[in-house]
Order: sequence, then C-alpha cells, then structure tokens
Amino acid sequence: MKRPVTLTQAIIYFSDATRAFEYAVELRWPDGKVFCPRCGHDNHSFISTRRHWFCKGCKKQFTVKVGTIFEDSALGLDKWMTAVWMIVNAKNGISSWEIHRALGVTQKTAWFMLHRVRRAMSHNSIVKLGGDGGEVEADETFIGGKARNMHLAARKRRITGTGTKDKTAVMGILERGGEVRLAVVPSRRKHVLQEEVKKHVSAGAALYTDALLSYDGLATDYAHKVIDHAVAYVNGRVHTNGLENFWSLLKRGLGGTYVNVEPFHLFRYLDEQSFRYNHRGNRSNPINDGQRFNMVMSNIAGKRLTYSELTGKLHQEVF
Repeated sequence: MKRPVTLTQAIIYFSDATRAFEYAVELRWPDGKVFCPRCGHDNHSFISTRRHWFCKGCKKQFTVKVGTIFEDSALGLDKWMTAVWMIVNAKNGISSWEIHRALGVTQKTAWFMLHRVRRAMSHNSIVKLGGDGGEVEADETFIGGKARNMHLAARKRRITGTGTKDKTAVMGILERGGEVRLAVVPSRRKHVLQEEVKKHVSAGAALYTDALLSYDGLATDYAHKVIDHAVAYVNGRVHTNGLENFWSLLKRGLGGTYVNVEPFHLFRYLDEQSFRYNHRGNRSNPINDGQRFNMVMSNIAGKRLTYSELTGKLHQEVF
C-alpha cells in the first residue's frame, strides 16, 4: 500500500498495527540500525510477538516508543499516528475536544497528546535569518484575554489595568520568503528585543521594524529601516506586514480554537504555529500533508514530555 497523503488514507494505513510499527521504526532509525535509547548499544534481540527489543548492554527491554513523545503511553500507534496527522496539518490548530471526539480518548488525554506533539514540532535552528543580505522583519505583539469575552466576575479579577497590562509579550522575527522565529519575552525593553534580533538575524541583513525606540542602535549591525505606523504602514520595501499577517493567523488560532491559553504554556503554541508557517510550502516548493507528518515523526526522539513536567505536579500520570 502506498504511503498516505490524506487523512483518510492515513487512518486506513495506520490501522494495521504491523504497518504502523514498521513505519515508526523506519522514521525513528532511518539508517536501519536500531539502538537502545537508554544506553546506546546496538547489540540486541528482537521479540517479534511483543514488538520489543532486549538490549544486551543494559539488560532491559525497549520499544519504538521509549525516549520519544510516545513513551509511557498506553495508546496504540494507530491513534498516535492519526493524532499527529491531524495536529500538524490543521491550519488554525485543533482543540483537545476535537481530538477527544475523533479518537475516542478522554479530553484530558487529548490535551496531553497535543502538548507532546507540540514538543516534536519545536525546532531550535542555529542558522541565522537574513543571510546574504536577505530582508527580515521584527515586531512584537501581546497575547491575552479580551475583557469583553469574560464573565463580569472574571473581568474584575483578571483585568487590573488597560492596554498591555496582564498580557504576555511575544516577539517575532520573519525572513521574507523564509522562516519565522517566535519567542515569549519578559518585556519590550531595548536589551531584551535587541538580544533576540542579534541571536536570530545575520549581521548585514536588511532589517525592518516599527518606530519602537527599543530598536534604536541596530543600524550599526544591520541595514535598519523604520516604518512609523502613525504616518504610514508601507514605504516601498519598508514594512512589517508579513509579521502583522502572521499575528492575525496566530491570534485567530489561539482565540478561536484554544480559547484560553495559560502564559506558561504559550511557548508551546508558538512552536506549533511557527512549524506550520515554516512548512506551509509554496509553488516552487510544495509540501503535502504526508511530508509535514514525516517531518514531525522524524523529530519525536529525545522529546519525551511527562505529565508532571507539563503541569508542574509532583506525581506523574500515565495515559
């Protein structure tokens, strides 16, 4: 059977336990050399009836799930594969309630699954943006609830000021025709924003920002141009409309799909949305759903996330 390229094909393909197992093994160990994720030994024996390996180095058994986002999960690979497919290919995200209804798992389990997959969608690239004189936009926004959407009691409790108070600052750096990088930042102060710019943007790149004073001084390292939004939003090539469009997409997902995102989980949602944007494809480089799925499945190793780590609780629950 051909590799799936649609959700319907994926559900049928991964409903076969053997096929799902072989697919996961191939993505986990693409060179065909299976090694123990605990000790690194490649001397082992395979227990075919249970699809386990016995490592002759540490004398322990391991499965294809050990050391991945699937570790300690009682769910079969058929449900996990379907969940990953749905999550990575939903433009505006997919809620835990939708996963709960589609897969027949509890909403709490679906919520945990979503966060595990988001960890596999995270990618810390060391390649800076704007190389060879590329054009880069830098901007920031605030994420937080709107008072008009809250009950009266919640408004009094949670909204203690106006404007950006009680909201979380997020900085974005976008290379035109390339990737977007996102980060939760403690403030919009000069040293905070400029540190992020220097961390992600190559020296000499064309850098476009708004007129926020925190960006003053970047002209020594970059071809820095400023657009004052009080005067205009576009001045030739100088604008931040690429990031403005991205903020709109991000907030539509956060407000329409997830509704309520706690600040200490926000970076995970940023990883999710930046992955989709960076792998959206275009006419010169089309990317289908199956390819996006493979990218995430190839990144599941070393990304284990426990429930206690996710919630900050002392005990660990197994799903």
